[in-house]
Amino acid sequence: MPLPTTNLGLDDIHVEVGGTTGTTASLNDSDIRGIGAPDPTYAPSGINTTSGTTISMGQFRNAQDSFNIGNSLKVEDDNNEWMYRTPSASGTQTKFTFSFWFKRSDTFYFSADPYFFSQGSNARFHFANDTIRFMWAGGSTELEASAKLRDTNAWYHIVLAVDTTQATASNRVKAYLNGQAYAWNNTKYPAQNSTSTWMSTTSLYISTRDGDGAYDNSGYWSEVCIVDGQQLDPTSFGEYDSASAIWKPKDISGLNFGSQGFYLNFSNAASLGADSSGNGNNFTLSNISSADQATDTPTNNFCTLNNKCALASVTYGEGNTEGSTIGAGDEPGEGSMIFSSGKWYFETSVPTSSPNADAMFGFGRPNLWGTNSAYPGSDAYAFSYHSNGNVYYNSTATSGWAGFAKGNIVMVAIDADNGFAYFGVNGTWGNSGVPTSGSSGTGGFNYVSNVPYMALGDDIVPAFRIHYNTYSKSQYNFGGFTTISIASGATDGNGYGTFEYAPPTGYYALCTKNLAEYG
Repeated sequence: MPLPTTNLGLDDIHVEVGGTTGTTASLNDSDIRGIGAPDPTYAPSGINTTSGTTISMGQFRNAQDSFNIGNSLKVEDDNNEWMYRTPSASGTQTKFTFSFWFKRSDTFYFSADPYFFSQGSNARFHFANDTIRFMWAGGSTELEASAKLRDTNAWYHIVLAVDTTQATASNRVKAYLNGQAYAWNNTKYPAQNSTSTWMSTTSLYISTRDGDGAYDNSGYWSEVCIVDGQQLDPTSFGEYDSASAIWKPKDISGLNFGSQGFYLNFSNAASLGADSSGNGNNFTLSNISSADQATDTPTNNFCTLNNKCALASVTYGEGNTEGSTIGAGDEPGEGSMIFSSGKWYFETSVPTSSPNADAMFGFGRPNLWGTNSAYPGSDAYAFSYHSNGNVYYNSTATSGWAGFAKGNIVMVAIDADNGFAYFGVNGTWGNSGVPTSGSSGTGGFNYVSNVPYMALGDDIVPAFRIHYNTYSKSQYNFGGFTTISIASGATDGNGYGTFEYAPPTGYYALCTKNLAEYG
């Protein structure tokens, strides 16, 4: 039926679905048209308030049904965390494709060459001093790229596509990074039609070199697969977002993975090595448990600690959610995500294994770690909550908050729209704080009034300081992964993050989906 253009209420929206004649034009069967209220103030964005707006059903679906990844797997390089399977039969040894998403946790490895995959002593695929190296069958077939992958705060999509039957040598091994060709800096391609131990019955290892513990990787894995028998380009696994032009994953569950292919999506915490391709090519886990499942994924990247802002005396671990001191003194650090507006929540703790609870958690201007080793409590660009119950800023202390001890869970909330921060312990906000009080800031720390170089609209990052004792440690939970013991599994109002205590109403986990909406 035609869309009405008169007697519309202020918030009325009418929709016409394809195959009917509207007030201005006929629609195709695959079109949808909407008309909003006559007052543009009340009309949804993109809806013409007089003649209506026509879009295709495909556009509508794409806007509403973007693919979302629920889980990833966190692994550590110093705890022998890896997985393997021993195939019962060989696959297509001349043609196959690796595809996976990986978020690095560390570039200061025990080894300079942490592994993605290995399948025999001369079949290797790994980092090499921050670039990628692929060995087909020994050093004479060892390809290496020149571009560096040093970002520990974002996800990388890596595709390696092999077909040794190709007549042109450069077509036999192709690499792609985030949808783009990733060029090799040498020409050590396999011989035409050659095979190696790749896709053989030799055990295939993920995140280690043959399980020897010397070259383990450290980070988050997501959407890990091998397609047996096909050399595919990255468009089989990802696509560019039409609005942001950012490379993003797409649903690969319908691919033909081939008889020795597999697909690991880590959705089952009780069986993280389970193959979701339908082939039953499951992996055996080494020192990996359900606690290593994470919700930090390529479709919703969570804040972690930024190890690019770490001093040499601080080490980060557990997916960049733990900070530890190597020596004594004041050791600062900061988070990986910046915001200038919105309301944000995270949790922290000093584990019982730490020598003491002497730590500080707060917020500051980005990159202060490089100019003030005592940050974030003794300068004019940051503030923090100390275990003694004081909030420190610009070498000044304000009391009124309860202190915290080892094993306590510290709640941290910041209202960047009104300039207040709130701190609490084990479910109770300190200083009788009411994070939902808005501009009155009841029980909050007014950083706009107190910290000289922090103002509304400034870029802000989470900040911390551990000090005084060698091997002191603090844990962080931004919602994507944590080693803090979580019993309740609370989420924010959008359903993101996993916390012990529910974020206050209107406060959100620091992740890309929330930042896109509120940050």
